[in-house]
Order: sequence, then structure tokens, then C-alpha cells
Amino acid sequence: MKFGHVVQEHLDPSRTDQKPFVGLAFKLEAGKFGQLTYFRIYQGRLGRGSAIVNSRTWKRTRVQRLVRMHANRMEDIEEAYAGDICATFGLECASGDTFLSDASRKLALENIYVPKPVVSMAIKPKSKKDADNFLKALNRFCKEDPTFHREYNVEAKEVIVSGMGELQLEVYAQRMKAEYNCEVELGKPKVAFRETLTEKCAFDYWHRKQTGGHGQYGRVIGVCEPLPPNQNLDLIFTDECIGTNVPKQFMPAIDKGFREACQKGPLIGAPVTGIRFRLKDGAHHIVDSTEIAFILTAKYAMNDVFSDGRWHIIEPVMKVEATCPTEFQGSVMAALSKRQAVIISTDLIENFFSVICEAPLNCMFGFVTELRSLTEGKGEYSMEYSRYAPLKPEIAEQLISESSRSQSEVSNRTSK
Repeated sequence: MKFGHVVQEHLDPSRTDQKPFVGLAFKLEAGKFGQLTYFRIYQGRLGRGSAIVNSRTWKRTRVQRLVRMHANRMEDIEEAYAGDICATFGLECASGDTFLSDASRKLALENIYVPKPVVSMAIKPKSKKDADNFLKALNRFCKEDPTFHREYNVEAKEVIVSGMGELQLEVYAQRMKAEYNCEVELGKPKVAFRETLTEKCAFDYWHRKQTGGHGQYGRVIGVCEPLPPNQNLDLIFTDECIGTNVPKQFMPAIDKGFREACQKGPLIGAPVTGIRFRLKDGAHHIVDSTEIAFILTAKYAMNDVFSDGRWHIIEPVMKVEATCPTEFQGSVMAALSKRQAVIISTDLIENFFSVICEAPLNCMFGFVTELRSLTEGKGEYSMEYSRYAPLKPEIAEQLISESSRSQSEVSNRTSK
């Protein structure tokens, strides 16, 4: 894939050194010898002493040591070819960087798909003296793991970490204590809910503001519609205007206004996803129409859609696989059923029972503790993101009520 004008290019997977080296740094790990960078080689040869270039930073470096990993054991190797996975020390890079032997190619590999976080928790060090180690740990973990995110919530004045599950965040909290001598407190898990339309909603918004000098003017006419379930995390803007009522130069501004409005939905303030903003017509003024004017026009048009449209909340559904001795089968199945799990398949292998199911993430918090208790510590489970699906109406109503109460409390504190 070349920068600027994107061109797809197929690489040669032959195990030969006749083609230039192309590799992807897909995992970073801090070891006793420094940062260990894992490579997947897609073309050519990588050898000890090879000079390679990071296509993101264009920094050239030389491979001093090349190893092949066998669980936690390293084997030093002299070279690796296309199709191999190897690792090296001393590279300054981020997960997902492309490395080349030929810097003139300006090529970047398509990154490994990384799903968006589905659960978040507030986190803080128990002692203020550990603040430096706390930040060092967060920076390192975010660099190593593309599914681990952190942000600062200005309103709550707290750090929020996000990931693919409760267990992942708990593991990082334990690693902070073990590797950085920094004990932390985790808040209650919060699910990454989303809001989306259930049916089409037309809009026609006319924005006019006169301040004495140049004013603001813009009009947008169109419709917002829900996307199919397999696209319910996307936001799509389409320009369907015919003629010059809305000049093409303002389309990016309208798109920007639409996306900014979707950062906070009308029900619980969750991000809006899974909708298409179809612009069919509009109007502009030769003097008063500007990018800012059309950004505001699109945002206000979306506010009308928030008021007039039919909205619902969607939640992350996880694929869960649990295994335990057969004597605990009934207890585990009952526990999953209580957590609204939908069974996909079950299997019996010798004296062990396994079940694969789908369950709302919001219902799976604390399951690891319950499973250990039910199975005398002999049960285990894994969980991965599957899809987003509509939230049950009674739970949605509860969330909306809680959101309204918290907003009222914030308003009261602000007014005081």
C-alpha cells in the first residue's frame, strides 16, 4: 500500500533473498535485555546484521540479535525468511509498524485488525508517590498492546483504561504491582454502549446567524438511516446533492459536523454509531457560508435527528467458551443461563465438559470468580468480542434513568 495515492500490492511469499525484505512488528514485549519486537516476515530475508527502515519514522537501524521464540525460551538464529515469525532487540517502534530493507519503496503493510475496546474502568495509584511509576506502566502497556487504551476524563478528573474484557484490565493492574511496585485501585467496569437509529429520519436545517459583519449561513436537507447490523459500529456520510446548492468545498465540513455530533447520543450520552448521513440538498450564501457555518449546520441538523428519530442502545456481545469437569456441568450451565447466555454448542471429552455460547458483556462481570467457586477452582473460560446487539428494553430504560439522574446531579453541582 503506497502512501498518498493508495495502491494495493501483493508481496512474494517465496522463501528467498531475491526480493526486498518486508516485515510487520506485531507485538512488543519488555524483557531483561530491553524491548523485544516480534516480527512476521511477509517477503524476503531478515538476517543478523541486516539494515532495516521503519516506514513510519524512516529511522534506519541494524538488527544486532535475531531470535526464535519457543514459549518462554529463546533460540538465537542467523536468518529468517518469508512466513517466519521471529524477534529482535533494540528496535524503537510501535506495534503495527512496517519495516523494509528498501526505503525507496514507501510501503506499509495492512495492520492486523484490532477491535475497539468494549469495557473501561477508572484506575488510580493507591499512593501519590507511585504516580511516576503509574504513568510509566500505562505508557508501556499502551505501546505493547493495541487493544489497551487509556484516556483522562476531565469531568471526573480520573484516568480511564479500556480493553477487551474485565480480566485483561485486572491483569494489567496486577502487572503494575509486580513489575513497577505500584498498587492501583480499579473502579467499577463500564461497558462501551452505543446508540443507533432504528428507522429513517429526515432533516432540513437552516442555520442563519448575523453579527453585524460576516454572518453564518448554511442549510442541509437529507435523511439519516440505520446501517445493517454488520456495520453497526460505522458512521458513513454520503453526498447525494445534484447541482451547486451546496458547493463541494463544504462537504468535508458537513461530514465533520455530523461526526462531532455523533460523539454523544441522545439517550445516555454514548457515542452514536451505525448510521448513514445522506445529504440530498441544501443552500449556501456566497459571503456568509464558511466551513465553520456548515460544521454548525450539520451538528444542529443532527440535534433535530436526535429529537425526532427513534433511537435504541446496543451493547457488546461476547463469545464465551467455558470448560470444567463433567460433575459441574449443571452448575456452570445454570450460571451461564442466569447471565443471559445463548448456547451455541456443547461437547464432552473424557471427563471434561465444554460449552460455547454468546452472552452480553454487561452480564459477564464477576463470572471468573463465580466459575472458580462453582467448580472448586477446576473450571476455566475464555471470552472474546463477537458483535454489537440491541439492549433489552428494560435494561435500556434503567440506563436512561441512571443517565438522567447523573446529568441532573452534574447540573446541580455546576449551578452551585
